Amino acid sequence: MYAETNWSLRPVRTADVEAIAELRAEVMREDLERLGRYDEQRVRQRFRDGFSPDHTSVVEVDGAFAGCVTVRPDESGEGLHLEHFYLAPGVQGRGLGTAVLRDLLARADGEGEPVSLVVLQGSAARRLYEREGFTLRSEDPVDVLMVRRPRPGTGG
Repeated sequence: MYAETNWSLRPVRTADVEAIAELRAEVMREDLERLGRYDEQRVRQRFRDGFSPDHTSVVEVDGAFAGCVTVRPDESGEGLHLEHFYLAPGVQGRGLGTAVLRDLLARADGEGEPVSLVVLQGSAARRLYEREGFTLRSEDPVDVLMVRRPRPGTGG
């Protein structure tokens, strides 16, 4: 399990962009194909176009690249928006996503900030978000917008 301390977040570097774009293409492929929306080039370019270095962190396990996550101010001006949360297949399914998400949510709770995110319809990641308190705000045939209100008294 990754609830222990062998994972960490570090600031993203420009050199990480292509590794993250490749990881995005790999982990989103199945869901995007199922939805009829996978495009070999577009899946990478959408990350490059929306890359936010000031708000993106690289997830490392034992000092090695294992994924990434972006937490930026929400465009609505209310709260934070979590996006580009990708973990390498080799580290999935062992609690790393839960550990990273709980750490990020504890920070948001400490700031009294709600957190929103968009997950693809049918994505297994939705179960993780629901377990951590995210609820449905809206959905369409492709995207599910979820939000989690801050939990008082749980932040630092």
